[in-house]
This record gives sequence, C-alpha cells and structure tokens, in this order.
Amino acid sequence: MNIFVFFLFLGVIFLVYKNINSKKPKNLKLDKFKNKLQSTQTNIERIFLREEEKTFSNPNLNIYIGIYDKEENINRKSNIHRARLSKFKKSKLNGEMIFLDDEQRIYKFNNGKKVYL
Repeated sequence: MNIFVFFLFLGVIFLVYKNINSKKPKNLKLDKFKNKLQSTQTNIERIFLREEEKTFSNPNLNIYIGIYDKEENINRKSNIHRARLSKFKKSKLNGEMIFLDDEQRIYKFNNGKKVYL
C-alpha cells in the first residue's frame, strides 16, 4: 500500500512538473516578434514613420521647427527639409518656401525678389 501511495505521489509531481514546463513558450524568438508587433510603442512608431513619409514626399507641407523642439526632432526635421530641397528643389520651412537653384544656392522670394540665404 505504501508503494502505491509513493508511486501515486510521484505521478502527481510528474504531471504538475509537465504542466508547468508546457506553459513555457516553444519559440522565444517568435514570441518576442509577436509581442513587438502587438506593442503600442511599435504602433506609435509606425504612425510617426507614415507622417514622416508624407512630409518627405510633399514639399508644400510646412515643417515647423520651434524653439522648444528637442535636438533630435530638429535634426530629423532639418534632414527632411534638406532631402526635399535636393529632390524637389523646393521645401516649405516655418511657413516660408525655400528654393534651390541649379548652382546649389538656396534662396527665397521676398516681395517678388530672390533673396539668397
């Protein structure tokens, strides 16, 4: 009788151990990938990337660089501005349309006259 109780006890311990181990993820890399895709931070980053792509593809959209912007944002916005200048030869920055001529000089129009910057 004692042997039967002993084996029953070992069987219960084995089943509990198997149950605990079966809850571990099978593929850690796959689970990490799924969690990253479902996280809110990733969704927010995707939204910003879409907005950045829209801004990059349209030189008539205004890029506003404020005095309270962080350095990281200023660098990102100025890089978008430079890329639009090189691609479209014009870009709107802080409400002013800025142009790039064939000699790589930057100018804007002020009262109908070219003003080189």
